[in-house]
Amino acid sequence: MKELPLLPLRGVLVFPSMVVPLEVGRAGSLHALEAAMLRDRALLFVAQRETALDDPGADDLYRVGVVGEVKQLLKMPSGGSKVVVEGLARAKVLSIDTEGEHFTATVEEIGEDAAIDTETEALMHLTVQLFEQYIKNANRMPGDVSLSMNLDDPARLADTIASYLDVRTQEKQEVLEAFSAYDRLTKVSDLLSHQIDLLEIEKRINVQVRKQMEHTQKEYYLREQLKAIQRELGETEDDVSEIDELRQRLAGIKNLSDEVREKVRREIDRLAKMPAMSAEAVVVRNYVDWIMALPWDEVTPEQLDIQRAEETLNAEHYGLERVKDRILEYLAVRQLSHSLKGPILCLVGPPGVGKTSLARSIAQATGRRFVRVSLGGVRDEAEIRGHRRTYVGAMPGRIIQALRQAGSRNPLLLLDEVDKMAADFRGDPAAALLEVLDPEQNAHFSDHYIEIPVNLSEVMFITTANVAHPIPAPLLDRMETISIAGYTEEEKLHIARRHLWPKQCTQHGLGDGRVTISDNALTEIIRHYTREAGVRQLERQLESILRKVAREVLQGRQKIPARVGKHRVPYYLGHERVHHQIAERGQLVGTVIGLAVTQTGGDVMSIEVSAMPGKGKLSLTGQLGDVMQESAQAAFSFIRAHAAELGIATNFHEQVDTHVHVPEGAIPKDGPSAGIAMATAMISALTGQAVAPDLAMTGEITLRGRVLPVGGIKEKALAAHRAGVRVLIVPRANAADLEEVPSYIVRSLSVHLVDSLEEVLRHALIKGSADGK
Repeated sequence: MKELPLLPLRGVLVFPSMVVPLEVGRAGSLHALEAAMLRDRALLFVAQRETALDDPGADDLYRVGVVGEVKQLLKMPSGGSKVVVEGLARAKVLSIDTEGEHFTATVEEIGEDAAIDTETEALMHLTVQLFEQYIKNANRMPGDVSLSMNLDDPARLADTIASYLDVRTQEKQEVLEAFSAYDRLTKVSDLLSHQIDLLEIEKRINVQVRKQMEHTQKEYYLREQLKAIQRELGETEDDVSEIDELRQRLAGIKNLSDEVREKVRREIDRLAKMPAMSAEAVVVRNYVDWIMALPWDEVTPEQLDIQRAEETLNAEHYGLERVKDRILEYLAVRQLSHSLKGPILCLVGPPGVGKTSLARSIAQATGRRFVRVSLGGVRDEAEIRGHRRTYVGAMPGRIIQALRQAGSRNPLLLLDEVDKMAADFRGDPAAALLEVLDPEQNAHFSDHYIEIPVNLSEVMFITTANVAHPIPAPLLDRMETISIAGYTEEEKLHIARRHLWPKQCTQHGLGDGRVTISDNALTEIIRHYTREAGVRQLERQLESILRKVAREVLQGRQKIPARVGKHRVPYYLGHERVHHQIAERGQLVGTVIGLAVTQTGGDVMSIEVSAMPGKGKLSLTGQLGDVMQESAQAAFSFIRAHAAELGIATNFHEQVDTHVHVPEGAIPKDGPSAGIAMATAMISALTGQAVAPDLAMTGEITLRGRVLPVGGIKEKALAAHRAGVRVLIVPRANAADLEEVPSYIVRSLSVHLVDSLEEVLRHALIKGSADGK
């Protein structure tokens, strides 16, 4: 036994009696080489089990290697070394020490068995014959290799042949680990037989491929002859070939860079040399067709008349002033500067508020062509960037398809439902949209299929979403977000009167004033037959009325002109389907009206608190979410900390159980905006003081009793007005949000702005109303 520096080998083996050149570059291997040169030039060479490992451990190395000697050493400028080593003897690795700058192994050398019996001699001759056949078939080695075979030493013969074989490291290692010369020759002969079989199969495949290529070339030659014959006969004199047509179309495109034009020209030249029906020709032809079909030169003249654009937007949509103002501002700047890039807007709002139809109206107002791309449910990056041409059935992404559909370089491209995209193992389409919606990058948008830069800077992008939080932050940052809140009852009334009713009357064959409807009837439908932020349900209810009116007219039960009044609404639509909660008129203890925002707009919710003898337990019911439960806990902690100031026994939390309940328990509720409402209801229940009638409130509470701002003030104010609330308490930080509330609603409410819970209680609780609890 002896200790030697260990040098791991990757993808190569050293056999005894063989001289092998090696390149050494890893730090540990270089240290092992230096250690050997300082001693007797002896090293242990051991192969790695996995060639991909850059830093193998002791368990990653085989346990049989070769003791070798360094014959030559040349250090390279890069820091590595080139060495020539000679294998001396097999060695079994007893242990490996991984400490230090290089591995050190304790090894036991294994002697060679040079005895030759009759069976071994026959096996040697067979192995040499197989190797000569392998050399002949492989054509990868010099022909005089077989002349150097040593027929007197079976062990060395097996090692020499194994070192020349192009097989996996594991198979060579098996030869190295065969200590008997007979076993070693057997393994080598098996490897040779297997390699010869593979070479025969490879040769047969090459012959088949060559024949197929000759057939294809022959077919191409015959087709060219056929074309020449047809030209001589004059059969195609008036026809323009497909290739010539493509070249003419390419020459007709003016707005192409020289680089792109040269690329397309090369593809057309390739197509001209291919058989018309070959699979590759179909792929190239589709690719060239797509490039030719893109609107490189086509630009739609923009409508920059601000007055006309404003009239168009107002005629199509009622309200939505922020969006209209943004578009008109863009047109004003375009008149002064033609270098302005198209805006990238994101319209965020609940379903049915007119986001998609507004985008169509913007296209009409600006004179752009309109294309809608639905992104709902898209979860593959290739839907945006396209598939690479190597795939069967590859196509460009939806952006390029939309440009081709528009037939213009500057359309209005609507990316609908951008918040409904998802990501999976095929990639994230939202990440692919980052380049599309970045004004600094989309001038050179690269589609995987087209593979040439496409200018999207002239496109006006508008995206729509119901909510903004599912949209990734980097994508949201690239867009100008405009929130579209739900419509008020007054706005719905105007929309129904000006747009929905005339449209549905025309579609049902009852236009030209043949059927009219009163404002009271429309208000009744809006208030008691729909619950939504938009107007889709309202439009469906109007359709239902007109269908019934049309039937009555045809059956002779209704005369023309007909009128639908408020009293006829239940007859056509049945009983009321929506019941809005009405604010309590009397003075109640432990009950406060809170405000919430849902997908259908704002709503009011009653918060009830009951205090009873117990052990200080706080119960929260009504399907409250985590955030809402935390708000209740914060309110309860504030009450405990300020019990004496509030007129509550300081040990109430040990003797009184408090139960907080939010009715309509089947509906999940969450958010921090009910914090002050729950705190006020708890204090009312614990002190016995009644809450002022016709009062509602919203705001987040902190442990110190501060009132923080919340969202959805406009929707909450509308809900409070609809429920008959007369007094509204909101955080002072939300004062600016009240400007978005219609003025007639603000005038109907007594609004109190508050900073602390103390101010809330001053407005909400009726002093002197304690019932002695």
